[in-house]
Amino acid sequence: MAPVNGRRHYLDHASTSPCRPEALEAMVGWLGPTGDPGRVHTEGQAARVAVEVAREQVAALVGARPREVVFTSGGTEAAVTATWMATERGDHVVVPAGEHSCVVASSARHRVSTVGIDRWGRVDPAAMLAALRPGTALVHLQWGNHEVGTLQPVAEVVAACRERGVLTHVDAAAAAGHVPIDFRALGADLMSISAHKLGGPPGAGALLVRRGLRLRPLLVGGDQERARRGGYENVPALAGFGAAAHHLAGCALAGEGQRAQAQTERIVASVADGELGPGIRVLGDPGQRLPHILCLSLAGVEAEPVLLGLDQAGVAVHSGSSCASESLEPSPVLEAMGVDASRSLRVSVGWSTTDADIDAFLAALPLILDRLLDLRS
Repeated sequence: MAPVNGRRHYLDHASTSPCRPEALEAMVGWLGPTGDPGRVHTEGQAARVAVEVAREQVAALVGARPREVVFTSGGTEAAVTATWMATERGDHVVVPAGEHSCVVASSARHRVSTVGIDRWGRVDPAAMLAALRPGTALVHLQWGNHEVGTLQPVAEVVAACRERGVLTHVDAAAAAGHVPIDFRALGADLMSISAHKLGGPPGAGALLVRRGLRLRPLLVGGDQERARRGGYENVPALAGFGAAAHHLAGCALAGEGQRAQAQTERIVASVADGELGPGIRVLGDPGQRLPHILCLSLAGVEAEPVLLGLDQAGVAVHSGSSCASESLEPSPVLEAMGVDASRSLRVSVGWSTTDADIDAFLAALPLILDRLLDLRS
């Protein structure tokens, strides 16, 4: 099958989103020779200004104070650092079954209580609190699920944990830049975000650390980031991260969120009308979800040939199946929901997605499914 309209249609923004023009423009000036932001000479101070401007821009996007922003190499480092920092206070961690693999793996080095999720992919706050025990150092909870988009009860869980003196980490990598976030109002202790998920460059992220919280750093060896994360700052990537955040902190966030919601709702409507084929259903909460992520359950076919057929048609999407990942195991999120991950399809839109991209997906998928079902019969 030839690509629809003769061009590619990228619908995998939840994995990584193309770098925004604003981010690219900000990075270009720092790709040549530059100074060390930790030095007092003119070149170093110019680089320091770029890093601190980026810090202010990222903080403004997520409702944090600039001093609460600790730059990292990405969302994974931020989440792993949060676990390392908090377990200085104890060796027990509470982890919902739907968390990202970096949260699960970093927590697995400690005593873990895993809390199940329901068929929508949502955790029960009462179950989270029931898992607390003396010595609980940290409770993890995503803002929104990275596979099915379901929003989690973060405010309720964070408030209850604060009353009990337990630290919380909110993984907002899938949510930041797509829905409004106010770190200060939420009251969480730690929050991780990633640049490339919102149209910034890869290789940059941030861990938000609540003001007044003093915890051990993961990366040591230098006094960068106020001694909270050692290592030379990636000035070009941070400048791009800041520019992307600044663009979103204006009017772009609301507008892009509304457009993403409309685009994914078009797919939901086609599922409801049976236009995409029999037996397809939407996974996750149909109402309380991130606007840009939609996960579909397929009937009668596995994901791998569907992914290949869509790719041949010029449409890029993702699946929770192990065939679509570096891992040899299917999505633990979908398995925890009781869903067959080998028959799932995740469609995610972003800042560069057009209605033509959605048209291409809606046109290609029924043809591919019909062809595969005919082969089976």
